[in-house]
Amino acid sequence: MKYVVLAMVVAVGAGMATAPQAAAAATLTSDAALSAPLTLPRPKAGRARPLVVVVAQNAGAEVTDFVVPYGVLKDSGVADVRALSTGEGPVQLLRGILITADQTITDFDEAEPAGADIVVVPAQMSPNDPVLIAWLRSQAARGAVIVSVCEGARVVARAGLFEGRQATSHWSSLQSLERTYPRTEWVRNRRYVQDGPVISTTGVTASIPVSLALVEAIGGRDVALATAGRLGVSNWNLDHRTGDFSLSRTDFVRAVLRVLAFWTHEQMELPVADGIDEVNMALQSDVWGRSARARVVTTSTSTAPVISEHGLIILPADQPRPGRFVIPTEAGTTASRLDGAIEAMGRRYGPLGRRLAVSGLEYDPTSSR
Repeated sequence: MKYVVLAMVVAVGAGMATAPQAAAAATLTSDAALSAPLTLPRPKAGRARPLVVVVAQNAGAEVTDFVVPYGVLKDSGVADVRALSTGEGPVQLLRGILITADQTITDFDEAEPAGADIVVVPAQMSPNDPVLIAWLRSQAARGAVIVSVCEGARVVARAGLFEGRQATSHWSSLQSLERTYPRTEWVRNRRYVQDGPVISTTGVTASIPVSLALVEAIGGRDVALATAGRLGVSNWNLDHRTGDFSLSRTDFVRAVLRVLAFWTHEQMELPVADGIDEVNMALQSDVWGRSARARVVTTSTSTAPVISEHGLIILPADQPRPGRFVIPTEAGTTASRLDGAIEAMGRRYGPLGRRLAVSGLEYDPTSSR
């Protein structure tokens, strides 16, 4: 039983810990359309621009799924964006990031009885959470567009919002979702899918293109291009090949053995300070945390909360300590830093660590931009 549990930990914690043959990139470069337009309703009465919320269970949500839409949409300036939690207290994002949300969903409902215009749903630690599911249903009933990122699709599907519609999710979850929710048409070979008031994406780094698609739908092509340029992303179209991904039993077994070999594990510091680029922070922690060797610890010389570049409240876990490996920081765009993190992690933890990252993130750092 212990080994089964460990295998499940690796599967969830490493995005199914599998190796792509030629993984599809989050930064897409086809000569086809620059983008795949999304259709969004006008903001609700009394709002000059849409109100977008990103929601997480306090017990855990995927860090990149949560932080990328928050950071990209805030950076674009096209929407009012809030971080929500299902309850009081801190929110544990995976890969060692602890935050404080702007509001709980209860406080949000009291302040905004009309509901959100757009609700972003990351992968959650407990996708069957009845509180979150009921809240999503209520937001959908009030006219919100619901956007699932990666395995956030499990929560949205459980809420019944994909019934009779098309949707997608992380490549490793599609067969399970097809069995569990047969009244949904689970789509392959598209990075993100819109069917009426619901939007869904493939794996973790699909949060980047779908966020840019949302920016374009709200603010227009020029704003989206400017935002993409700051990220180092050339386009955000639908190009994707689900069939490029497959489960490697050998890698999976090796990942479990790596988890068991606790004496080889290490804590590594991710320094955080006011003004930190939260999108880069999330991607760095996600890459290194998927090695099955590293535990990422956010550090600051102060115990005070850190406020990111776009207002995310981060709670540092510790102070810097001599002798701990510090995740290297590199200059450049978010996209180039992501590639650099994958290569640096691969040099430290070997080809297996690199494969766990690129497959879990559903990202190919060898693709051109």
